[in-house]
Amino acid sequence: MPRICAICGKGPQFGNRISHAHNVTKRRWNVNLQPVRAKVGGGNRRLRVCTTCLKSGKVVKA
Repeated sequence: MPRICAICGKGPQFGNRISHAHNVTKRRWNVNLQPVRAKVGGGNRRLRVCTTCLKSGKVVKA
């Protein structure tokens, strides 16, 4: 299952992990997704929503 918010489409960001010796390896920052039962189109659906959308009120919980 992809790590993408069902509301805003926010996904993971990529960058580099840099050690003290300046060794560079790939890393990623994942989105903080929460499983939520939300009202969508008159019914209830289970969505994976980021916490930013939950706090801003873009999701109506069922």
